[in-house]
Amino acid sequence: RHIEAQIIFDTHGNGVFLGERDCSLQRRHQKLVEETPAPGFTDEQRSELGRAALAVGRAAGYVNAGTVEFLLDTNGDLFFLEMNTRIQVEHTITEETTGIDLVVEQLRVAAGEVLSFDSIERTGHAIEFRINAEDPSSGFLPTPGKLSMYREPAGPGIRVDSGVRQGST
Repeated sequence: RHIEAQIIFDTHGNGVFLGERDCSLQRRHQKLVEETPAPGFTDEQRSELGRAALAVGRAAGYVNAGTVEFLLDTNGDLFFLEMNTRIQVEHTITEETTGIDLVVEQLRVAAGEVLSFDSIERTGHAIEFRINAEDPSSGFLPTPGKLSMYREPAGPGIRVDSGVRQGST
């Protein structure tokens, strides 16, 4: 499985692990579904992941929000994959379960301020789905064009972060 850890560090030596996301459902190395908390992930695995992710950030002298990615094998062992030194599109599900606006927190860190929290308590569950313009009859190759019909989901607990609308190209 592909498990990633959201972390953030400020310039005052503070670092916080904000939880994990399961990004295992992919096509052509592109994430399609992200979920937090990761299904079937134990508290012990979560603690180990958090310690490892924070250790990577500290070793690099990192300051900012970042994502440390790991592979989880069938024995439950974690293996470091890479660190993304930026906010990622799936940060929104971490925001939904922590109540922390990560973009605002990044701006605070960039201004030299101390993190506004030193630990988090997650609540709930969040799933992100990415919608792609693809042609199933052509092996799901990307198929750009005009959106002739587009209706966003709505209702309680639904968050939509989109840059398109009906008629967009």
